[in-house]
Amino acid sequence: MYEKTILDTGLRIVTSTMPHTLSASICVFIGTGSRYEAEDRSGISHFVEHMCFKGTERRPSSKIISETIDGIGGVLNGGTDKEITVYWVKVARNHFNVGLDLIVDMLRNSRFLPAEIDSERGIIIEELNMCIDSPQSRVDMLIDETLWPNQALGRDVLGTRETVTAIDRGMILDYFNSNYAASNIVVSVAGNIGHAEIVQAVSDAFGDWRIGGGCSLLSVDDSQNSIHIAIEDRKTEQVNLCLAMRGFSHLHQDRFILELLNVVLGEGMSSRLFLGIREQRGLAYDIHSHISYYCDTGAVSIYAGVDPGNLEATIEAILAELAGLRDEVVPHSELTKAKELSKGRLLLRMEDTRNVSSWIGGQELLTERLRTVDDIVSIIDKITADDLLRVARELFVTDKLNLALVGPVNNRGRLEGLLKL
Repeated sequence: MYEKTILDTGLRIVTSTMPHTLSASICVFIGTGSRYEAEDRSGISHFVEHMCFKGTERRPSSKIISETIDGIGGVLNGGTDKEITVYWVKVARNHFNVGLDLIVDMLRNSRFLPAEIDSERGIIIEELNMCIDSPQSRVDMLIDETLWPNQALGRDVLGTRETVTAIDRGMILDYFNSNYAASNIVVSVAGNIGHAEIVQAVSDAFGDWRIGGGCSLLSVDDSQNSIHIAIEDRKTEQVNLCLAMRGFSHLHQDRFILELLNVVLGEGMSSRLFLGIREQRGLAYDIHSHISYYCDTGAVSIYAGVDPGNLEATIEAILAELAGLRDEVVPHSELTKAKELSKGRLLLRMEDTRNVSSWIGGQELLTERLRTVDDIVSIIDKITADDLLRVARELFVTDKLNLALVGPVNNRGRLEGLLKL
């Protein structure tokens, strides 16, 4: 059971009481991310997140913050994405108040000292360098740039060396004060603790949080009428490729059909991509597909790392699997297996307080609706093979193909000729 309370300030509290557990997990979701950033401030959401771990008035260093959570055997972390920023803590149930006090202190009392900002700037640039140096990470960045060129959704969450270098304390404080406001925040808690106790504790901690709703995300241009290819030529042992098509938003009526279609296509060791391209043809060690959802759009992406000599054969094999899903009904046995995989993995995730807290908080922030596990299971059970065929025919279209490649590639012309469905 999930419960929800909205404070007078607009801050939302969602909870799931899990009496069988020994832990409690707290997530604080902020409705901001890289889609809220002007181009010259790209990376500022991520920068702010880092700075909230650098010290407060009561805990004046990152060392003391770390010792606080380590001293109770808990886990503390944060993350920034395109549309959300989240801070979370998982602790033993008896340390709930300590965990909540720590995360509240970080979000309400961080000092954002100039010296710490300059120090963290270097750390973030090294994080960016690490991602660029990794071909697998870089191809993920490149496919977003290809899908949504010259717009916020296509820019990387980390920003660029130039934008991170230019961010100063004034920018950070302006962004923090604009976006970290009550009605732009969801606090979610899961564990062996009742809703009333959580609401009281969160109200005491956040009840006077400044009122406001945050800034608006930047719009997306989803138009595409021809294939797009981006190549970053590198001297690597493999070519890392990502083939992507536009998908659906968080709120689209067919998003769960697409989820199941993705399971058939490339999730798990019995998916079509894994069996056909790795097990049967030996073309790749790592090949999989995944779905990205945003407020107004989304993407279906397929990743593979392959020998340069096998690149064309791999692309042809991937396209053949897409064409098969577009042209032929998925057999009943395969559909049943995909449904059971989807339901089983969902149910297994829900045994962990961290996953449950993230599940309910993310739903509330992004969709303003709390679906239960039973709701999702019911939706999955009702999906038919004809539903999968209809969605595949809508999305798997030649003119909507996007290909990003990182590695030794010098056959762009032939690759353009291959991209046909």
